[in-house]
Amino acid sequence: METRRALLVDAFTTEPLAGNVAGVVPDAAGLSDDRMGNVAAELGASETAFVFEAGDGADERLRYFTPSTEVDLCGHATIASYAALHAAGEIDAGERTLRTNVGDLSIEVDDDGTVWMRQNLPTVESVDAEDLDADRIGSALGVDPAALRDIGADLPVAVASTGLPWLVVPVNFLQRLGEAEPDTAAVEAISAEHDVAGVYAFTFDALDAESTLHGRAFAPAVGVPEDPVTGTASGAVGAYLRAVGAFDGELPDELRFEQGHFLDRPGHVRVRVEGDAVRVGGEAVVSTEGEIRMPTGVDDGGDGGSDGDGIIEA
Repeated sequence: METRRALLVDAFTTEPLAGNVAGVVPDAAGLSDDRMGNVAAELGASETAFVFEAGDGADERLRYFTPSTEVDLCGHATIASYAALHAAGEIDAGERTLRTNVGDLSIEVDDDGTVWMRQNLPTVESVDAEDLDADRIGSALGVDPAALRDIGADLPVAVASTGLPWLVVPVNFLQRLGEAEPDTAAVEAISAEHDVAGVYAFTFDALDAESTLHGRAFAPAVGVPEDPVTGTASGAVGAYLRAVGAFDGELPDELRFEQGHFLDRPGHVRVRVEGDAVRVGGEAVVSTEGEIRMPTGVDDGGDGGSDGDGIIEA
């Protein structure tokens, strides 16, 4: 049996069993696509990050798998990976270059273990109400459409991306956002029509006084009915808030997004929007560490192969 070190890491929190759990395989050299998919399914986290040596101007190469498919980028799994590598003494604090399916990204690890992830150049495009009205969104999310119309006069629904596109939907009050009971098929249909990973609904009516907003992220199209705390969506929403002029004057130097409370996995994402640069930051803590065993004797395809079927034993 071949063994690989495997972790479960809770991102955007300093407390185990909070925030958003990610699988992390710190040494994924030689694993094929099929094998990585099997490992991700075995670990059972919404996303698992597989760490490879990169070369050619990058320090690490990360690939991300849900239990059912590969995704191009995952913020919380990135934060989890670098926080775990730093905690284990495998990398030092400082700047690093990460290679992903959406390109090379800048990572900075603070001395205290906080990880900052610079995301791709932001894009924000408003969605015409004729193409997607409050009644349809409200029905899909299980939210009273009036809660969307109330705030929609000032803040539009939009597709925002800093590497992974999300449909951003403002909601007037936390009570209404908390009542959301999404129709999975309807959310998947909307996601497909607008070519987004999922829907990020938010309200400025936050639980903590120091929080900028409270968000919930629904991404059934990529196998995640609701994500506890979402890094890529947070970066996209930071860009959205600037683009739509959500604040009088300049955007605050740092935004704080709370998420996960309705899943009993509370966490917080720090977001900085500086010119065209959007950075997402947070801490993470390893909750589980062990080895995963895989059958040997199968010709794995490395970083991008596609054989490697086999039974995986936890």
